[in-house]
Amino acid sequence: MNVVPGSQQRTTDCGTDVIFVLDDSGSIGSTNFTLAKSFLSRLVAMLNISSGRTRVGLVKYSTAVNARIYLSSYSSVSSLQAAISALTYTGGGTKTDMALADVRTRMLTSATGDRSNAANVVVVLTDGNSASHNSTQVSTPVLVYYGSNKHVCVFTAVKWNVMSGKLILLFMSSRQTSRTRC
Repeated sequence: MNVVPGSQQRTTDCGTDVIFVLDDSGSIGSTNFTLAKSFLSRLVAMLNISSGRTRVGLVKYSTAVNARIYLSSYSSVSSLQAAISALTYTGGGTKTDMALADVRTRMLTSATGDRSNAANVVVVLTDGNSASHNSTQVSTPVLVYYGSNKHVCVFTAVKWNVMSGKLILLFMSSRQTSRTRC
């Protein structure tokens, strides 16, 4: 066990639970949705999934949450990549606030694979055109506060550049306490 300098209880061996929140609304379009899936597939290939240190989940949403990959669903990169590849484009409205509430109430539970001793990272991939901007602004800090018994980071990436494949970071919120223990 490696103790992080300056902390008596935090360690670097706790692991990480990552949840991607993927917008597949009408404003995204099928071409950009395919590019987002390709980006996610390449990204998960760089994560330490097979060892169990990193677990990955996904919520796909538009007007409603229309697909979930739970943190406990896949334990290998190849099986997770196959699941991402199989996601289909739906179109519809952009209910980002509802997707974040789903992450809080359904994805970040022990029943779906969330580990109490692992840091949570939530990455929202969207074009930023939420149907309810105010509700989305409220949902993000609520999600961070909900996980206040451990480290929770929420990243929102918007307007991915089709030519470069780069994501622009719009918002990041983080809350860390010393209560996370391995």
